[in-house]
Amino acid sequence: MGKPVENRVSGNSEPQSAQYRCVGIGVGPANLSLASLLHGRSETPNLFLDQKERFGWHDNQQIPGASLQVSLLKDLVILSDPTNEFSFLSYLHEQGKIYHFINAQYDAVPRREFRNYLEWASRRNENIVFGEKVVAVDFDDVRDSFVVHTSRRTVTAENICVGVGTRSWVPAHARDKLGDTQFHVSDFIDGTRPGLAGKRVAVVGGGQSGAEAFLDLISRAPKELPRRVTWISRRGNYFPIDDSPFTNEYYTPSYSEYFAGVDRAVRESLNSRHVLSSDGISESTLRDIYQRCYEHRFIEGTQDLLALLPNRAVTDVSGNESGGWTIEMGHNDRPDVVEYVDVDTIVWATGFRPASTEFLAPIESRLEREGDEYRIDRDFAVQWDGPRDRLIFMQNAARGQRGLADPNLSLTAWRSRRILDRLLGVGSDEQLPSFVEWSAKPPVDDLDAL
Repeated sequence: MGKPVENRVSGNSEPQSAQYRCVGIGVGPANLSLASLLHGRSETPNLFLDQKERFGWHDNQQIPGASLQVSLLKDLVILSDPTNEFSFLSYLHEQGKIYHFINAQYDAVPRREFRNYLEWASRRNENIVFGEKVVAVDFDDVRDSFVVHTSRRTVTAENICVGVGTRSWVPAHARDKLGDTQFHVSDFIDGTRPGLAGKRVAVVGGGQSGAEAFLDLISRAPKELPRRVTWISRRGNYFPIDDSPFTNEYYTPSYSEYFAGVDRAVRESLNSRHVLSSDGISESTLRDIYQRCYEHRFIEGTQDLLALLPNRAVTDVSGNESGGWTIEMGHNDRPDVVEYVDVDTIVWATGFRPASTEFLAPIESRLEREGDEYRIDRDFAVQWDGPRDRLIFMQNAARGQRGLADPNLSLTAWRSRRILDRLLGVGSDEQLPSFVEWSAKPPVDDLDAL
């Protein structure tokens, strides 16, 4: 087993200036994948910076028992470089637990174990630095380089790669009420918050995160159980993720390429129609929830513990006389009916949005946009008015242009490989195309007329 490498945190030295082939901003799975593929390439000096003091990945949402919804092969590197030393299998082997993992016979990788793998990869890479915030990125036309100003120094780079991830999102009527009794599910595990035993708790959101929070709350020991747990979702039911073979074709390089080539309106429609291929609930989680519901009602006799309220949209939240909250809901099938639920605590499992990229402000006017996203090319480089060989790559920020797979782990390694190839000026062999022919084929006569 190898010796662990300590996290590198930027020290208190005087500001430095250095030139890199690539500077990465943010160290989540996306940029960590690229950093892993770049590791050991002395001809491509690189640096990856993150403002956090140490690695973290949904740390306050690592609910015990939660698992990944993707294959263990969809790690940082395997699908692009199967022999890379930063693979999940290399992690298990280096830690001396690969046989134990096999014998554990997990149906899916425990999410906390995958989080530990990601931290392990970040600790092994000397080109990753924590505790250093990127303040601004500008472009120096004289030096033909990006100028990256951080909280510690200034460096220059031929290319930059933005991978700052996402931020939690709650509806407008909750944003000024967040605290100990209203919080996003990304802060679900917080040792400083008062306990929920004996409280009336509502979970709002019908995706995997909401399901995991609800399951955790109704699975607690009797002395830690809430008084009542209400699960609200605007979806018509608690729908499962579609993990079938042909649906998983949406999470392949060939489909990503097809998706990028259709009109914007078509892309928006596809994302809406296929949302349950990424944001549905794992069948095992749904089964566990249903079984706990059965046990509480029919075996333990706790008739009033659970309230399942799908097909409802939360329209307002207000404080009530008891010191708790009143949730106002509209029923999707009965818009004339308004419903109310009184609770003590609200857990918002309402998803994430792309994190701020305000550090790009000095060059913002030079970057092309498509709606809320930066317009990217086939290699995930932003289209801008600068030199063609000076690139700004965007990771996990093109759901509207690349589909539901873009923020998903499924294509992380492939996307990083595409970026790496562009940096190196090479072309890697692509995998064989899908069984499915996604693109329309015009009649032969139409082709002859072209």
